[in-house]
Amino acid sequence: MTDRIIVKDLVVFAYHGVHPEEQRLGQRFEVDLSCAMNLREAAKRDTEGATVSYSSLVEIVAEISSRRTFFLIEALADDIARTILSRYAQIDAVTVTVRKPSAPIPATLGYVAVEVTRDRND
Repeated sequence: MTDRIIVKDLVVFAYHGVHPEEQRLGQRFEVDLSCAMNLREAAKRDTEGATVSYSSLVEIVAEISSRRTFFLIEALADDIARTILSRYAQIDAVTVTVRKPSAPIPATLGYVAVEVTRDRND
């Protein structure tokens, strides 16, 4: 069984996309994180130092989303996943979902999204 820390429906405003107007005007992106790690010690000790702070995970997403412009949300999701793994040795794997609810597609849809999973072997 794998324990997980989950951040759901985080909204960031950023300037990612292949179209010049996306990079100029920006848009909302929604991000979910699912970090696989052993949470037994955190549950036993009941102290913040025994786990990964949700706030720090949110800060990573905000930092990467604003640091540079990505053409593809695939690249954004990959960068978020790899950064989380590099900063937190106790996280074994992370799944990052990036949704783009306002994708410039001539169709009625809820959103487009990518989901990447990275682990210590990647």
